[in-house]
Amino acid sequence: MTPPGEGATGRAMVVGPYLRRRAGRAVLAPQRGASPRAEDTERSPEARLDEAVGLAGAINLEVVEAGIAPLNEIRPATYLGKGKVEELAGIIKAREIGIVVMDCALSPVQQRNLEKAFGAKVIDRTGLILEIFGERAATREGTLQVELAHLTYQKGRLVRTWTHLERQRGGFGFLGGPGETQIESDRRMIEERIAKIERELEGVKKTRKLHRDSRKRVPYPVVALVGYTNAGKSTLFNRMTRARVLEADMLFATLDPTLRAITLPHGAKAILSDTVGFISDLPTMLVAAFRATLEEVVEADVILHVRDATHEDTAAQAHDVEEVLRALDIDPNDHDRLIEVWNKVDRLDAAAHEQMANIAQRRAENERPVLVSALTGEGIPALLETIERHIASKRITFDLVLDPADGAGVSWLHRHSEVMEKHLRDDGQLAVTVRADASNAERIRGKFHARS
Repeated sequence: MTPPGEGATGRAMVVGPYLRRRAGRAVLAPQRGASPRAEDTERSPEARLDEAVGLAGAINLEVVEAGIAPLNEIRPATYLGKGKVEELAGIIKAREIGIVVMDCALSPVQQRNLEKAFGAKVIDRTGLILEIFGERAATREGTLQVELAHLTYQKGRLVRTWTHLERQRGGFGFLGGPGETQIESDRRMIEERIAKIERELEGVKKTRKLHRDSRKRVPYPVVALVGYTNAGKSTLFNRMTRARVLEADMLFATLDPTLRAITLPHGAKAILSDTVGFISDLPTMLVAAFRATLEEVVEADVILHVRDATHEDTAAQAHDVEEVLRALDIDPNDHDRLIEVWNKVDRLDAAAHEQMANIAQRRAENERPVLVSALTGEGIPALLETIERHIASKRITFDLVLDPADGAGVSWLHRHSEVMEKHLRDDGQLAVTVRADASNAERIRGKFHARS
C-alpha cells in the first residue's frame, strides 16, 4: 500500500462527520432580512459542510467529493463507523483522491487509522485551518505565530508508524513537497523550537506594548474590528481609512493586524485596527499563538463586531466570535465598549432592508447595531458618529482658562488630550475645552488645577 501522503494528487474529499441532532433541536434557516440575532446558534450540517469545502478551497485543493456522514456516536479508533470507513475507502480509490479532509478534531490514533484505511493523507479541521494560516501569514510575526501553533499541534502526533513523517513537507504545512528538516522525528527538537519562537514572540509582545504606550501618550483612542472570517472587516477597514489592505472573498484573507488613523465627525482622531478573522472551532493553540496580535483587541477602547447580516448562519457566527472574545477576557455584552455592525446590507432588497432597519431600531439605544455596506459606503457616517459617541462617553471634558502666553501648557494639552475648542475671551484669557481618558484626566487636574 502506498504510504499516506505519497503521490498525493491535490484531489480532495471533504467529509462532514456530524453527530445526529437530538429530537426537538431542529434548526430553521432565518429568512432573508430577518434579525441576525436569532436565538438559535447551531448550524445545519449542510452549512457546516459548505464552510469546510470553503476552507479546503482556500488552500487550492480540488474538492472532487464532499458529503455528510451522520453519526450516532464517535468511534474511538476511527471516529467513523466501520461501514462508513469502507464506503469512503472505495470512493477514494475509485476517484483517485489523495487528501481527505475530516471536518472534526481527530486524535492522532484516529488520524493514523483513517490514513491506513483510506490509503490517502487525512487532515482534520485543526490541521486544515493551520494550513490556511501558514499560507496567509505574510510578516515575520505572523509566520512565527503560525509555526508555533503548528508545532504545538504536531507535538502530540509524533507517531513513528507514519512513514511519511520521516520527511516534513515544504514550509510547515501538511500538503507540500519534501524540503524541511526532520522536526517530527524528535520531540526535543520541537520543544526547543517552540521555546525559541515563544521568546521571539515575547519580544513582539513587548514591541507592541511600546507602540501602545506611545499611542497613549498621543491620546488617540483605539477602535478594533473583530468578526467572523469573510464578514467584510477588511473592506470596511479600507472604506473607513482609504487604505489598501487585501480584501477578497476568501476565508482568512487578512492575518496580520493593520492600524490606520481615522477622523471622527467632529475632527478628533482615532486609530482603527483590523485583526484576524474568527471561525467556529478555532484551534485553541491558534488563539494562544495570536495572543500578541489579539492584544490590539484586548486594549481597544471600542470594539466593532462586524457581522455579515445577510448570511444564513449569522447568529451562529456571532456566537463563535463571542466565544473567542470571552477567551480573551472581553465581555461581549459590554455595550459601552462593543458596537455591532451589520454589514453587507447592499445585498438586501428594499423590503428586507427596511425590515432589518426596524429590527435594529427596536433594540435598546446602547445595544443598537449600525447597518452598513462596506462596499457602497452606506451607513459609514452613522457608524463614525456611533464610535465618537462611545469614545466620548468614557472621556472626561474640561473647560480650562490659560494665559495666552502659556504656549508650553497648550502644547502639553495637544499631546495628552483631545483639544475640542479654544478661543480668546473678552478678558484676554485663552479658553480651552479638552477631553481626556481617565489617566490623562488626573494629570490635567494636577497640572492645571482643573475641575471636570
